[in-house]
Amino acid sequence: MISKASAPGKIILFGEHFVVHGTKAILCAINKRVTIISEKNKSQNISIKSSLGENSIPISESIENVDSMFKPFFFIAKKIINENNFSNGIDIDIQSDIPIGAGLGSSSACCVAAAASVSNLFSKPEKNQILELAIEAEQTIFPKTSGADCTVSVFGGIIGYEKGITYEIIETEHEFDFIVVNSKKPHSTSIVVDRVNKFKNENKEIFNGLCDDERKLIIQAVKALQKFDLETVGKCISQNQIFLEQLGVSNDQLLEIIKIIEKETFGAKITGAGDGGCIIALTDKNEKEAVVGHMKTEYEAYSVTIDKTGMQVFNDN
Repeated sequence: MISKASAPGKIILFGEHFVVHGTKAILCAINKRVTIISEKNKSQNISIKSSLGENSIPISESIENVDSMFKPFFFIAKKIINENNFSNGIDIDIQSDIPIGAGLGSSSACCVAAAASVSNLFSKPEKNQILELAIEAEQTIFPKTSGADCTVSVFGGIIGYEKGITYEIIETEHEFDFIVVNSKKPHSTSIVVDRVNKFKNENKEIFNGLCDDERKLIIQAVKALQKFDLETVGKCISQNQIFLEQLGVSNDQLLEIIKIIEKETFGAKITGAGDGGCIIALTDKNEKEAVVGHMKTEYEAYSVTIDKTGMQVFNDN
């Protein structure tokens, strides 16, 4: 049996960095997806193939000795093999249209799709089990992950997420259109997270004030999302960007992109860790292609909508 699963990437509308410190984050799944095809093999190896490279790793290998790009997939396959007392290996083929390292949840979507695809080789997976396994897999490369990205990738739509507490589906019948602009500036999530932690430790009163302001902003933004009040959502997005600048996760290049795109949209901000990666902007449905065309003269840009489906699993017997 061949097992196929797919999972969407994400954008963070509100709360990145703050979510690690106990504030709610608002995330949207987007219509950029990872598809993973897995199949049992007759070897003693876990074979992994992606656009970044391929590797065949003995099941007996310690995960500490596996290259980071393959760790989550090796972890998932080895755990499921052991749980099912399977005596052979698994082939995993990764196909993605989510840009890597751009703050769009590529690694989380990969973990979710891999957990679903490999699990499905043995039994029909349940969403909460897939979520737990995907978060464990992502922790092999990002030990401090909040779990928010994996959660929205599993369930789709718009969610509110609080680390260690719970998530909530934010119901809305409306369609939202965003522009994504990729700065193509490389960045390290761990370095940026360490920078925010340093800011927090050196400016505790300011940081706590920003967390309070972020909580109030998110309450206002969720109400506006449910009312389809695009102007208010856009203003909240721009305000969130100001908070992120105070944390020190922006830079001149990102600010220049925001300055340009804000003139044609409701509001714009960094999405993800910052210091590179992507900018998102909320736009009117009728204007999105014109905005993309304008931004494409200097940057990689495209429109995305909210993916309400989340994780999907398919069989190909």
